[in-house]
Amino acid sequence: MMKTKLMLLLSFLAFFAGRPIEEKGYAVGDTVKDFKLKSVSGEMISLDDYKDEKGIILVFDCNTCPVSKAYNERIKELHAKFADKGFPVLAVNSNDPGRQPGDSFDEMVKYAEEKGYQHTYVQDLKQDVAKSFGATNTPHVFVLKRTGSDFKVAYIGAIDNNSRDASAVTKTYVEDAVNALLKGDTPTPDKTKAIGCTIKWKEA
Repeated sequence: MMKTKLMLLLSFLAFFAGRPIEEKGYAVGDTVKDFKLKSVSGEMISLDDYKDEKGIILVFDCNTCPVSKAYNERIKELHAKFADKGFPVLAVNSNDPGRQPGDSFDEMVKYAEEKGYQHTYVQDLKQDVAKSFGATNTPHVFVLKRTGSDFKVAYIGAIDNNSRDASAVTKTYVEDAVNALLKGDTPTPDKTKAIGCTIKWKEA
């Protein structure tokens, strides 16, 4: 009887020991793995293209989410305000165009032109980048700080504290985080809850 219980216990432990650890994406302080994604201009963009910048305001964004649309002008303003200071915006669309046709590459090209994007807008067609970051929503922001040849996560979360009304914002999280980094300080807070639409994942 005792031998049987011991065998069951060992089988139980072996089963769970073989299971992969749940991936949760990057945390603040983590080094970001490089990637290469196609931009609406047709160029392939990687983190190496930003090696002369101080950092990147990386935003998981899309064409179709109402919350992303509400933040559209604010994202453009972040680029206008911080690109020349070394923190350009890089917007990444990870939605599956099979589920969300309005986020196809052709629609991204049209949308960027219609909105007059000055920032880079790339498609994460395989969704590998969103998974590696642990991105869940659009918009979902990761402020990256360049350290040597690496980029490390310095802030994760929302752009500000009012997704519906830009005029009612009282906390400008991303702007404050970038300003802190420009001063050599650590962003506070360094993490907030991203509010928006869920990323449309490919169906298994």
